[in-house]
Amino acid sequence: MTAFTNRVSSLTPSSVDFINRIGAWNHLKKYRTQKYEQMHVWDGVSGAAIDFGDVGLEAPAKPGVIATMCENDNLVRGLLRRIHELGGVEMIDKTRVKSIGYGTDDGEMDLSGWPVVQLDNGRELTARLLVGADGQNSPVRTFAGIESNGWDYGRMGVVATLRTESAGENVRTAYQRFLPTGPIALLPMPADHKSPKYDYATLVWSTTPEIAQKLKSLPPAQFASMVNAGLRLPMADLEYLYKHECDVTEELNWRESVLKLKDPKLPPKVVEVQEGSVASFPLKMRHADSYIAERIALVGDAAHTTHPLAGQGLNLGIGDVECLVKTLEHGVMDGKDIGSVLSLEPYFSERYLTNHIMLGVVDKLHKLYGTDFAPVVAARSMGLSAVNSLGWVKNMLMKQAAGGKTLIG
Repeated sequence: MTAFTNRVSSLTPSSVDFINRIGAWNHLKKYRTQKYEQMHVWDGVSGAAIDFGDVGLEAPAKPGVIATMCENDNLVRGLLRRIHELGGVEMIDKTRVKSIGYGTDDGEMDLSGWPVVQLDNGRELTARLLVGADGQNSPVRTFAGIESNGWDYGRMGVVATLRTESAGENVRTAYQRFLPTGPIALLPMPADHKSPKYDYATLVWSTTPEIAQKLKSLPPAQFASMVNAGLRLPMADLEYLYKHECDVTEELNWRESVLKLKDPKLPPKVVEVQEGSVASFPLKMRHADSYIAERIALVGDAAHTTHPLAGQGLNLGIGDVECLVKTLEHGVMDGKDIGSVLSLEPYFSERYLTNHIMLGVVDKLHKLYGTDFAPVVAARSMGLSAVNSLGWVKNMLMKQAAGGKTLIG
């Protein structure tokens, strides 16, 4: 079985376009990335569904591409290779940040307002602008005194690398089923060229801590069967598997034979889980009160974290970087101090609103689909069916999610 890491991101066309424009896309291992052109999303309680495909975005991009699956390691390697190619940048590795403080006024140069990063190897780095791209527990954000507010969802994200039956089609499809405990998504990875009967996929299953613990405790074959159950069985049957100790494979086979499931839009069956690829992480929503302070800028998870149901976490961070680069370019051209709050304000103004809207939409979707209360199920199902019947609305939604751009490369 081909090895793929379980840390995989769904890159929007807008993100891929930016990575391409900065010259990094060609440094990625393309054979380890996978575009998908179709997406099937459905309600696990009512069965109401919406299908995305052939989004119809304008040239020069290739129409129909919704997103590209890419391992995080592959993306990081490509970016590092591009930095090495450009030269003029010192890369410091195998060391940790010991502390962050402020410089001093030595009489010759007043650096009292400049951040100083002290490394555990004894080096000190003084920054005109310190960019915090250091995750949701950002030491840079803490140093800047910027508050971050939000909440825990009380859910875990379970990820794994899977091998599935081949869909037998050239167009790859992503699948997402909304369950009351959280969505389960099966996203395509590159095909198994050694075994044409099989494809690869990455799993992102958002669920309760109790169910997540059970999933992680299952043997590989039973785990694969539970994923198939999560994507196929009615809620009553799935609840039984959650609560009872049983042979999941045997139960799944029996229940499928009784139910005679024949929906052609069901995802291909999972046949194997990659050894050591099952992992989990807590789901949170956080948003910093500001992305900037004097000589400080925050990007990515240091500024915001979101539920993975829309696959927008990394894409929002890439959007931050693109906007910050543009802001700094304008600052240099206008002769501004790039570390000043005044110079950084356009970045904060543009990105905070954009990210705030996306975080809000994702949070509302989580709450909307996190219930099996009959009136809510009926209302959301009617809305989903209505949107599915309106092609122009679906196109508009996909263009918005893609940033109005399509995939290059």
